[in-house]
Amino acid sequence: MSETATAKAAQASEAEAHSNRWKALVFIALAQLMVVLDATIVNIALPSAQQDLGISDGNRQWVITAYALAFGGLLLFGGRIADLWGRKRTFVTGLIGFAAASALGGAAQGEATMLGARALQGAFGALLAPAALSLLAVMFTDAKERAKAFGIYGAIAGGGGAVGLILGGFLTEYLNWRWTFFVNIPFAIIAAAGAYFVIREPAGGRNRSPLDIPGVVLSTLGLISLVYGFTRAESDGWSDSTTIGMFVASVVLLAAFVLVESKVKAPLLPLRVITDRNRGGVYLSLGLAIIAMFGLFLFLTYYLQIVKGYSPVKTGFAFLPMIVGMITGSTQIGARLMTRVPARLLMAPGFLAAAVGMLLLTQLEIGSSYAGLLLPAQLLLGLGMGTAFMPAMSLATLGVEPRDAGVASAMVNTSQQVGGAIGTALLNTIAASATTSYIKDHIAGAAAKPQQQLVQLEGMVHGYTSAIWFAVGILAAAATIAATFVNAGRPDTSSVSGSGEGDGVEDEFKVPVIAH
Repeated sequence: MSETATAKAAQASEAEAHSNRWKALVFIALAQLMVVLDATIVNIALPSAQQDLGISDGNRQWVITAYALAFGGLLLFGGRIADLWGRKRTFVTGLIGFAAASALGGAAQGEATMLGARALQGAFGALLAPAALSLLAVMFTDAKERAKAFGIYGAIAGGGGAVGLILGGFLTEYLNWRWTFFVNIPFAIIAAAGAYFVIREPAGGRNRSPLDIPGVVLSTLGLISLVYGFTRAESDGWSDSTTIGMFVASVVLLAAFVLVESKVKAPLLPLRVITDRNRGGVYLSLGLAIIAMFGLFLFLTYYLQIVKGYSPVKTGFAFLPMIVGMITGSTQIGARLMTRVPARLLMAPGFLAAAVGMLLLTQLEIGSSYAGLLLPAQLLLGLGMGTAFMPAMSLATLGVEPRDAGVASAMVNTSQQVGGAIGTALLNTIAASATTSYIKDHIAGAAAKPQQQLVQLEGMVHGYTSAIWFAVGILAAAATIAATFVNAGRPDTSSVSGSGEGDGVEDEFKVPVIAH
């Protein structure tokens, strides 16, 4: 009798988890938006914060780097904690910690407090981001519902950075740079309270194996070395001894990590997660696409503010077409077609459409028209990226064992974070080199000061277009990888979508979805 009662109680719990999933999505999406916003919102506030807190030019980059290192370095550890400790508990803890770190950053009176707050934001973000994505992975198992849920998540993950530019510009211009930190607090409190009361995590998905301490140490140090190497390359050059040392250290540490993971009984990152053909293709193509995207955000922000003279708020609003394109591509194209066509037929054309949008931007000049060039280019970029991101996010966690959902989700975030660091450093270096070369070749013919200023602006734009050509190639490579590696997601109309209640679910794809 007691066994029957236990079974009924378990079924009731599963039913409640299933019925609350759409409410839960609201709070998961809100938390994801907060994390993605934070990646760009502080960039616009940085000059004001630097002046107020007396941060030197040499240390200014650490406001961005401290966050990037903690976030990128601890993601795999955060994903494993979510699998071990429970995704809901990890998610709520990450939100509360992120809010506290944001309050500390907003109230900072000096450089040390600011840098410490940014590192703490990164650490709690590394708990929060994998927990959010893995909650979606275990809660949405029906093919059509999963497509809608990941459509919303993909739109936020892709477009949130551009929203951050708008919000950052507005808060900095009309309020104070401190509000770029304080704005996270209501986001986090609402998401944490909602998650606590609404999210019911499906039972049986924990990974209670002992924590792989050597794996944690090696992966964290390896990823920190890699991200810092690219950050250092941007500021000090690729031939700098510390830059080279960081890259060498990252190769050694990550190679040792792979070796350890292949030997230990309960690895931090089971190699089965990344050696799967589809997931490997997703991680690689997504990382490449983010390289192109992050570089573009940087160049367009500089172009609009320095060359065109836009205010921070106007610059933020100038990115709206890209956000609209991403939301449309993710929710109207990707989500609608994901259950009907193979994933690669969304990802590869999506990346190619984005490459065409990027190709338009290689025609950028000082006097380029916003409506004639920037607007259509951004729409194409947004549509392409939104269409590709949605199936990529879903496929990255499709078919993984429930106990691996956290680390599989963490790998998505890791590929994005490392891609962002590489994109900013690599494309910025290419642009700076092309600008220097252009000015050196043309400055001699400019006698008057206005002519010299014109040459410098032309050199700047020439640098941007040179780097954007590389971004076009990178997106083409992402499309090729998606078309070649990703072979899952063929529609199977004869199969019945699972109910999502632990019945050995198979969705409309010929890949098993996470079962409860």
